[in-house]
Amino acid sequence: MNPVEITAGEGLSRIHEFHERFGTYSFNDYFWYMKKFSLNSAIIILTLFFAAPVTQGQDYPQDHLDPAFHQKKRQEVIDKMPANSVAVFFANPVRNRANDVDYIYHQDPDFYYLTGYSEPHALLLLFKEPYEGTREILFVQPKDERAEQWTGKRLGVEGAKEELGFEVVFNNTKFEEFKAIFPEYDKVLFFDFNNDVRNSQWVQGDLYDLISQFRTKANIPDDFNAMKNEIYERIRNLKPEEMDEFRENLAQAMQRNPDLQNDEVIQSFVNGDGSVEEKMNILPPPSNLDTRALVQIMSDLREVKEPAEIELLRKAVYISCMGQVEVMKSMHPGMSETEIQGIQEFVFKKYGSEYEGYPSIVGAGHNGCVLHYVTNNKLKVGDDLVLMDLGAEYHGYTADVTRTIPASGKFTPEQKAIYDLVYQAQEESFKICKPGVTIRETTRVSQEVIAEGLIELGIISDASEVRRYFPHGVSHHIGLDVHDRGNYEEFEKDMVLTVEPGIYIPEDSPCDPKWWGIAVRIEDDILITEDGYELLSAFAPRTTEDIEEMMAQPGVFENYELPGLEKALKE
Repeated sequence: MNPVEITAGEGLSRIHEFHERFGTYSFNDYFWYMKKFSLNSAIIILTLFFAAPVTQGQDYPQDHLDPAFHQKKRQEVIDKMPANSVAVFFANPVRNRANDVDYIYHQDPDFYYLTGYSEPHALLLLFKEPYEGTREILFVQPKDERAEQWTGKRLGVEGAKEELGFEVVFNNTKFEEFKAIFPEYDKVLFFDFNNDVRNSQWVQGDLYDLISQFRTKANIPDDFNAMKNEIYERIRNLKPEEMDEFRENLAQAMQRNPDLQNDEVIQSFVNGDGSVEEKMNILPPPSNLDTRALVQIMSDLREVKEPAEIELLRKAVYISCMGQVEVMKSMHPGMSETEIQGIQEFVFKKYGSEYEGYPSIVGAGHNGCVLHYVTNNKLKVGDDLVLMDLGAEYHGYTADVTRTIPASGKFTPEQKAIYDLVYQAQEESFKICKPGVTIRETTRVSQEVIAEGLIELGIISDASEVRRYFPHGVSHHIGLDVHDRGNYEEFEKDMVLTVEPGIYIPEDSPCDPKWWGIAVRIEDDILITEDGYELLSAFAPRTTEDIEEMMAQPGVFENYELPGLEKALKE
């Protein structure tokens, strides 16, 4: 059936028609419904779909997470905290790009998950038992008319109460006066500090000050080492039958870590006789400082997504697919990797994606063999395969979609053979995706398929060689991080994960040179359902036949040309 062209007005009618027929504006169902129309029509409808939640007079997106979501998550953290404990969360630092220019600020995902607050220099305290009548206190940067003139509006104390739903909020400068006695708690839960926080001499209550004040209040030594502290606690709680195995594992870890090699307590434990008495004699006094509990708590919560999170991820994934499709239609051998990146990221912005979820990867030919290649500076992709791993971040939630396409529009026999093998591996991994399955199992399935296929192609002679050309796992969680928090154990309903087998054959590999420079990764995002999975990224073609068919269609950017830079400068 030929696709139907429609106008913007007709597109709006289609939205209402869909709502009347199906009783929903479900993004996933509607996207299926609009496939019967042409891609240009799809763009019109998709644009209207994203605008649908915005009522007249609203100038900004209205589909962010609701404050009730963040409040619910704070309560879930409190429910998981041990008795007589306090949890401390810090906002992300402002990171400098060069001189007096900073990178665009990006909030710490855990902090955003619990607060919805997107500004720096902030601190959240959660209490297991009420502290002066409350279980949650937020410290934020104060309103500052002069600063806001330069860097934008701040919520301040009252804004955080009104817009984020907090009852107890203070300016961050008030934390220095805060009276909570951290040493009196059985457990003080926090994440280990990173050494990337600058001290602004002109700003009181900045993140550097907040961390310094917390360290003083909680009696955290200057030489505190979270990893060693966790090892001490692990040793302290070991059962007699566990000590030999742990001692062996710790000895191996010491070989790779100078901090552990030089620690007298760890040395004594590894070299000792393993008795309970010896263990207790060598250990320092127990501490109430705990840098592990929040990792577990936040992984438990964030790995399973709420409906509101899934809806944002659907949008992020579809936007990413639209970028892939538009590049397929506009691709030609004279394009540069940077130009391909620019088209995708333009599509992201067109549909309201604020950022890329991670540095965009566009690798032509042997560049695709570099798993996290982000230079993207090859001037012409020629007749190479182009591996494109890009993900739109929509209201904090990021997709992760990869397609590999021939710049010429047609796969060569060698390119097709490798591509079809990766596709077969992905399809076999898809078949087992359901609750109860593990990432290790999906990876094993893909490895078996790829090993068998590479042997048949004469690229390897034994299955044990497969990791030379397929060196990574198949799945990871996505969400507020592209490699999202999770326990990475069994799949559960409402987890959102990638499935991404690949084959990468660098130049000078020990195989026939006809395979050199071929790199293929197919990465899709799936939602685990009650008894299987839903493929969220199905809109971007996956088979060689569908890719070639899509590449034969006209694209918006196909004939888009600008004057040459050197010529323009001369004129």
